[in-house]
Amino acid sequence: MKKSLLLLTGALALVTLAGCGQAISGAIPGMGMMGEMGPGGMMARHHATIDSEYAGLTNPVAPDAESLARGESLYTLQCATCHGDGGMGDGPAGVALDPAPAPVAHTSRMLGDDYLFWRISEGGNLSPFNSAMPGFKSRLTEQERWDIINYIHALGSGRVMPKEAMGGRPFDPEFEVEQRTQMLKEAVKQNVLTMDEAELFDQVHSAMDELMAGDMPRGGGMAQMQEQILADLVSNGKITAEQADAFSQIHDSLLESGLMK
Repeated sequence: MKKSLLLLTGALALVTLAGCGQAISGAIPGMGMMGEMGPGGMMARHHATIDSEYAGLTNPVAPDAESLARGESLYTLQCATCHGDGGMGDGPAGVALDPAPAPVAHTSRMLGDDYLFWRISEGGNLSPFNSAMPGFKSRLTEQERWDIINYIHALGSGRVMPKEAMGGRPFDPEFEVEQRTQMLKEAVKQNVLTMDEAELFDQVHSAMDELMAGDMPRGGGMAQMQEQILADLVSNGKITAEQADAFSQIHDSLLESGLMK
């Protein structure tokens, strides 16, 4: 949601690394699993609907030590080249991609297992993504894809530290908060938001971060997850219904302005 772009040029024909790099023969405008694009595309991606074949799926593989070990090996081989060791979209092959690969360790916190399984299975060659990310449905078994999802979630929760293989930083919640603070300052400066709106957004987002850090059910795309998390916070008395509605409106304003990345 908030990861900045790395827009660097390069000939993808020169990429000979493993994993996603092997399947890429040219840059395709759009985004990866959760990569960046223009404001209109960001809104479309936020509200993307999961294919009916995948909607409602839940991970049948327990995120135990064995699954995480398998997921680590698979992720390192198939994903780290583009998404980075820590899942922050900063792998070596990613510098040649426009848009940059997704910071999956971060974005997976706001995505359901069914969404992640859909995107990993089908890849990025579908609307509204239209990216160079390959599909893994014919390359990995179902269990292997679920193992990767377990590992991505573990990277995002800090349960595991990334294996040093391809390079890239780990997910850092404090860094993400700093990025959000800078985004809100810029939104106020550009008159996209008032100071009160920026403060409310930060307050509600902090409550969402706290809830997402726990063991909560995850299903659907980002818009569905956001709606569910806000509803849970209202139900738990953490925020009011008015604050939840205001957060959603502010969130859309930030997407439309192009400040939220």
